[in-house]
Amino acid sequence: MKLDRRQLLALTGLGAASGLLAACGDAKTSSGPGTTTQDQLAKLLPAYTPNELVKADIPSVQGANGFFSSPAFLKYPANPVTSSTGVPGKGGSYTTMTPLWGAIPSASGNAYYAAVNQAIGATLKLQPADGNNYDKVLPTLFAGDKLPDWLQIPGWNMGNLGFADAVNKFADLGPYLSGDAIKAYPNLAAIPTSAWQCCIWNGKLFGLPVYYSGATIAGTLFHRKDILAKEGINPDDIKTPDDLAALGQQLTSAAAGRWAFDDVFDTLGQIYKFPVDPNRWVIDESGKILHRYETPGILEALNWYQTQAKAGHVHPDALADKTQEAKQRFWSGKVAITGDGPGAWKGDDAKSGKAANPSYERQAFKLLSTDGKPQIWMNPSAGMYSFLNAKLSADEIKECLSIANYLAAPYGSKEYLTVNFGVEGTDYTMVDGNPVLTERGSKEVATTYQFLITPISPTTVIAGQTQVVKDYAAWEADMVKYAAKPAFYGMNVTEPAQYASINQPMVDLVKDIRFGRKPISAYQEGLKTWKAQGGDQLRAFYEDIRSKYGTGQ
Repeated sequence: MKLDRRQLLALTGLGAASGLLAACGDAKTSSGPGTTTQDQLAKLLPAYTPNELVKADIPSVQGANGFFSSPAFLKYPANPVTSSTGVPGKGGSYTTMTPLWGAIPSASGNAYYAAVNQAIGATLKLQPADGNNYDKVLPTLFAGDKLPDWLQIPGWNMGNLGFADAVNKFADLGPYLSGDAIKAYPNLAAIPTSAWQCCIWNGKLFGLPVYYSGATIAGTLFHRKDILAKEGINPDDIKTPDDLAALGQQLTSAAAGRWAFDDVFDTLGQIYKFPVDPNRWVIDESGKILHRYETPGILEALNWYQTQAKAGHVHPDALADKTQEAKQRFWSGKVAITGDGPGAWKGDDAKSGKAANPSYERQAFKLLSTDGKPQIWMNPSAGMYSFLNAKLSADEIKECLSIANYLAAPYGSKEYLTVNFGVEGTDYTMVDGNPVLTERGSKEVATTYQFLITPISPTTVIAGQTQVVKDYAAWEADMVKYAAKPAFYGMNVTEPAQYASINQPMVDLVKDIRFGRKPISAYQEGLKTWKAQGGDQLRAFYEDIRSKYGTGQ
């Protein structure tokens, strides 16, 4: 799945809309427009039944607050299991629409499409749309009441749809999936409860979760281990922001074309304990609700970063806000330390990095802190959803859910190979025990069916990079020990539209200060303006939510 960093960060985010609240996560809710009570949640949520058909090579580890690391596989099971019985479909034909970031494959002569449709016993007429313009496509569909039978909507595209009302155009799946009813669809029953909670709006279960996870973070701090090793630096010795700052001088050599840091500001939120998107609010020790702009940590982070920028330890292109080239700067060794989403730490990354520099090795720092108490705020477990059109009959909804059960087959199953790789020998071959797309497969197979429903995504070997999987699994297992729920965790809060414009001036100011274009002293005046233009009212909005529904913590 090819997503740019904005979309990766937004995988679990929600846009600003009309100020209604839907139940997601473990919020304490009460009755009222757009809300769901605890009693209703208990009745709505599907019964969770773990799928134990396939054992991971590296099992997941449960950490703080119930978060768990992703299971990891080093090789695809030699004898894949079958997770469903019979053919799920009954010959129906359904139109679908999903976003796609990348080239849209041709449907004509597509062996992958044909294989999946044959396997499910129905015809899904796939209509992938450009993910970068998806926010422009969706309003037209809703306005013209021309919704497909099965539609995927990322959470960050819901803001301009008035979704609390728009969601009523979709089928209520509660009668088919709530409680023990979901046991008719065992692969759907294996989806964790936290993901299903994010699929509830207005007291009804409308959505099917897409690309959910047990451990979801916006990003972390990476280093080039090979470069640090040449300089005699042990990354495990880097435990505080002062330790990190000391690397600025040691790793920077403009003459050699290398700088210590890229734009790592967002990842400083982990160290200085201020939340970054999609989380924005914290509860301080006195119990007051604070926006990230009001936390002491953001000022400390700005001072740290600006010091590095002025000292010449940040790459000039990072200071020029050239974000698209950030990965290439890291691969080539022009920067030794960068911030990125955990999705960057995959086999394709190692392949690209080694192409730029044979000694390339990406690793993540252990969590740094200012007080010896590392912490990392987690994002909700789901932020993308698919929906069935309310105009479908009960029998058609049941057929689609049976198909969804097939598409949600776990990694290690025969169905997963078909859904994700197509036809062996045509679209993929097995290389060192793992499926690898052929030249034809790379043109035909795209993230399409997977955007309708997905099983929990394990960490798997890509491009033969087995060690990458081992390293990533070990880091994530350590990271979840320090996982914490941010304020309003798992609550689908949509902010009143009138506050949507007050954020951008602060975003611009933070950028100007950290890049050294404005002094630290400019921050307080900007914060004062933000509060006057709606920040204080927005806090009052969240205070009201807390008083009625809790904070999700």
